[in-house]
Amino acid sequence: MTETVPLSRQIWTVPNLLSIGRLVGVPVFLWLMAEDHRLWAFWVLVVSGVTDYLDGKIARKFNLVTRLGQLLDPAADRLYILSTIFALAWKHIIPWWLVAVLLLREVMVFALGPTLRKHRLAIPPVHFIGKSATFCLIYGFPLVLLGSLDNGWGDVARPIGWSFVWWGTVLYWLAGLMYVGQVRGMVHRAKAAVAQ
Repeated sequence: MTETVPLSRQIWTVPNLLSIGRLVGVPVFLWLMAEDHRLWAFWVLVVSGVTDYLDGKIARKFNLVTRLGQLLDPAADRLYILSTIFALAWKHIIPWWLVAVLLLREVMVFALGPTLRKHRLAIPPVHFIGKSATFCLIYGFPLVLLGSLDNGWGDVARPIGWSFVWWGTVLYWLAGLMYVGQVRGMVHRAKAAVAQ
């Protein structure tokens, strides 16, 4: 079940600025990974995760949910997840097949875009399962990165991070399949309305 929140017309809100900050942080993270500054890259991901939590909390609490924010927040989440998995695979921290599994889910969801446009349907709201999946991945991958360090922190972070990643991957696919079901239901209702 999704919650309906009235949309604000403001653009320069704190939640939107936090989402923009997350987007700006992506190239910083990639540069740090390229230079093998793993601990600093970990902290960039931590800040991203905290701001991801804060922008949604602030937006709902102060009625600052905007259409721009509804686009920016998931875009920042996806960009962070994609850049993180590619960087981690490139550094041999996660296997490439895991990248393929996550990308295949993205392709499946992206492929529904033309169907939505053809029937002039709005993008379905994000379901709680999808938010949970994003939470697990956004918090799991930084811990997996920290787990790649050969020290006590790495030993503690490694199993926790991988637990989050496996749960997140399963929920990510479940949310994707639910999204397919939502779109199919919307198309069916749209066709039924035209037939009447």
